[in-house]
Amino acid sequence: MQNNNQSDIQLVVDIAQQTLTVYQQNKKTTQYLVSTAKNGVGSQQDSGCTPLGRHVIAKKIGGRAPINSVFVGRVPTGEIYDTELGLQYPERDWILSRILWLSGLEEGRNKGSNRQGGCDTYQRYIYIHGTPDTEPMGTPLSHGCVRMRNQDIMALFSQVEEGTVVTIVAEH
Repeated sequence: MQNNNQSDIQLVVDIAQQTLTVYQQNKKTTQYLVSTAKNGVGSQQDSGCTPLGRHVIAKKIGGRAPINSVFVGRVPTGEIYDTELGLQYPERDWILSRILWLSGLEEGRNKGSNRQGGCDTYQRYIYIHGTPDTEPMGTPLSHGCVRMRNQDIMALFSQVEEGTVVTIVAEH
């Protein structure tokens, strides 16, 4: 695969459409169905909302992990997700396969704090990550992150670099 210049690739997450679109040199190349926050949009600490605005991929995590690898605190546990594991731990918010950890670029909107308190995407641990294939896509159900199918996050992970711009919009 060719090594893409990270500035050539931009991602747009559309909350209304529940999609993540990859643009290369301003041309739409791929679109994935995603699942954003059940609580809607927002940037406040502990809101369980998906933050809007301009972000970058601050860290790529899990590049060598097998598909369906389970992460807790951004560290692979050694578990591989399957239905049995899901039934064993029904309360877990599964973070699988790959993590793209986002950092906000807009002070007071998705970086640092504002009058309501902390609003920092990075400090809130907002990721684009894999989720069990049994979880629906196209429906807002996450705790703030952008969930993707495992095959999709694996493909996306290989296309982007740390520093890739990710814009999250309410509607596109």
